[in-house]
Amino acid sequence: MKLSEPAREIVNLIRRHRLTYDALRKATYQARQHLSLKPPHRGRKLPKLLTESDLKRYFDSVDAADNLQHAILLRLFLYTGVRNAELCHIRKSDVDLEAGKIFIESGKGDKDRYVLFGEQFRLPLRAYMQATPENVYLFESTHKKLFTTRRIHQIVAEYGEAAGLDQAVHPHLFRHAILTHLTKSGVSDSQIQLVSGHSSKKSLERYQHMSLGDVKEDYETAVRKLPQGI
Repeated sequence: MKLSEPAREIVNLIRRHRLTYDALRKATYQARQHLSLKPPHRGRKLPKLLTESDLKRYFDSVDAADNLQHAILLRLFLYTGVRNAELCHIRKSDVDLEAGKIFIESGKGDKDRYVLFGEQFRLPLRAYMQATPENVYLFESTHKKLFTTRRIHQIVAEYGEAAGLDQAVHPHLFRHAILTHLTKSGVSDSQIQLVSGHSSKKSLERYQHMSLGDVKEDYETAVRKLPQGI
């Protein structure tokens, strides 16, 4: 390997002082501190979102598979914006079909909250729950064990491949998709914050007066704008 001039000088310095790996690490750390050198700032990459066309193709592939459990699980991801680990631990008793909401216990940040689902999803969800009378959790394997986050990730990815989408599909893309859709449909930031579970000290102080009832009507209106079949 051809060394640059600075690299050759560093190599000569290492040899001259017979520096070990650990000694070199310590010396370079001290040098960076002395010179106040910091790594360049790397901006956060925005997620590549699923378009409405992508979502339509995706759920067409889901419906073609004729698997009721997968169809409910995947649409629940989209409608509610729940995270993978949160979905795994939803109990049937957490689902309030009449109110159109689901209780999420100890979500991210160990916070409890409710999420909403659209009225058009009530009947399919009721039918699924009636078809699984022995389940304690909403989604269980054939051996009556909880789905793992890894297994759910696999299910999500498999339908993306079946749909022939250009990008790999993972559970968090549905969260991005519904929050983006709600924003484009005119749902306010404060309402989205309450549904999504995003929080900060500043925002909690600002929005703590809101209740889920303040969100539901605007949420229902936005969800009805999703393309037919999703």
